[in-house]
Amino acid sequence: MSTTAISKHTASVALVLVVILAGCRGAEEPPVIDERAARSEQLAQELVIVDTHVDVPYRLMEEMEDISVRTEGGDFDYPRAVAGGLDAPFMSIYVPASYQETDGARQYADQLIDLVESFSRDWPDKFAPAMSPADVRENKSRGLISLPMGMENGAPIEDDLENLRHFHERGIRYITLTHGENNQICDSSYADEGKWGGLSPFGREVVAEMNRLGIMIDISHVTDETFYQVLEQSQAPVIASHSSCRRYTPGWERNMDDEMIQRLGEQGGVIHINFGSAFLTEESYLHSEEMWKVVDEYLEANGLEWESEEAVEFIEAYRKENPPILADVADVAHHIDHVVELAGIDHVGLGSDFDGVGGTTPTGLRDVSYYPSLIRELLDSGYSEAEIRKICGENTLRVWAEVEQIAADLQAD
Repeated sequence: MSTTAISKHTASVALVLVVILAGCRGAEEPPVIDERAARSEQLAQELVIVDTHVDVPYRLMEEMEDISVRTEGGDFDYPRAVAGGLDAPFMSIYVPASYQETDGARQYADQLIDLVESFSRDWPDKFAPAMSPADVRENKSRGLISLPMGMENGAPIEDDLENLRHFHERGIRYITLTHGENNQICDSSYADEGKWGGLSPFGREVVAEMNRLGIMIDISHVTDETFYQVLEQSQAPVIASHSSCRRYTPGWERNMDDEMIQRLGEQGGVIHINFGSAFLTEESYLHSEEMWKVVDEYLEANGLEWESEEAVEFIEAYRKENPPILADVADVAHHIDHVVELAGIDHVGLGSDFDGVGGTTPTGLRDVSYYPSLIRELLDSGYSEAEIRKICGENTLRVWAEVEQIAADLQAD
């Protein structure tokens, strides 16, 4: 969940087949079929598409909608997911940092998990839970969309490893160690200054227990120091569930720099590219930073909390007058190219942050129906279908399976 999540955006369902009519041709001539676009649509349905970060649960806690049908709001619903070929969107169990101050983090996380479980219970012909890569493949064979879960912010673990075991039993298969503020586990890239210098002593226990249980460690949102300490300690590959390349947003710690991407790959992990425009281009990032600077100053001057009604109204009005600068689907491909150049084809995946980046997804990639557009971009860039298969899901499933195997080995010792 991006800290800039304020509004939602809708987009139309992608066409099943793109047909380009030659200009001024006679009616007797057949249309010219864009074979690459058609193949992109076909591939999206054939291969396993895994997206490691979709903020549907938090979105629906804010405003409930029936996602079994086409919704007016948001980036995700069942018809659009089917159109885009999405097989396994990790439902983000996002717990705001405010719960670290008010308590109730575990209870709120459980409520979000209850909500995700209700999707499979209410619409068993559309959704199914997924606790493992094998579940994802089985569900696809049955024509069902898998709903694995990842927890964004380790605050619900509180200071008790039993809570970690509780969430594993409930289906949490990755945990983003922190979010917008330092927590009991580690330092956040968004915090003004660190508290622990990376991992806390308890955070080191959390890393070890996540390895033992088979929960993927997610280093999105953490500081660089935390990242390197996690890599040093973890016995299993780690992931970045929704981060992009710092090369395109210089100085922004929320994205990963070149050395980090290389180290992640050497350790066997995967970085999943965030689709939020501010993550993709410097122009969009700087525009977003200016907006949040203005908002911060306004809230401080007026003594307002971020989630107050007046604050939300101010932010919405400001964004209307200063709309975000949107990236393009080609920019996502550029980030993928950069990771492949640094770490190799086996270490990049998709972590869109749909429903979490407030209507700032790129042109040509506006919601979950648009994965074929990205596949088309990758085909045009020269990627083979086998390579695209890895990017869209197989790399993620491979890491997930490795984390499971390492956990089984640790438990057997």
